[in-house]
Amino acid sequence: QVQLVESGGGLVQAGGSLRLSCAASTNIFRFKAMGWYRQAPGKQRELVARISKGGSTDYADSVKGRFTISGDGVKNTLYLQMNSLNPEDTAVYYCNGELLVTFWGQGTQVTVSS
Repeated sequence: QVQLVESGGGLVQAGGSLRLSCAASTNIFRFKAMGWYRQAPGKQRELVARISKGGSTDYADSVKGRFTISGDGVKNTLYLQMNSLNPEDTAVYYCNGELLVTFWGQGTQVTVSS
C-alpha cells in the first residue's frame, strides 16, 4: 500500500512563501504522474500543479508564475514551492500519485492572511 504524507502547511501573510512536501513510501518514479490539489471551504477540489514521470508540468492558471512543482527521487518527496501567496490560496492542499489507482495524502492546511 502506497502512503503519501504532506507537510509544510501553516499560516502565512499575503505575499509570503511556503514550501509543501509530500513524502512517498515508494520510489516516486514509479508514478505515472504526481500532483498537488487544493480544496477551499465550500469549493470542489481543484488541480494546482502536476508533474509527469517524464518531467513535464502543468499548472492552474491562478498559480502560474508563483508556484513550482518538483520532485526529489533520492528523498522520494514531491514539493510545491508557493510564492507571492494571497488569501485566495487558502485551502487544504493534497498531493496524489497515479499508478493503476490514484493515491492521496491526508492534506495540509494553508492559510494566507490579508
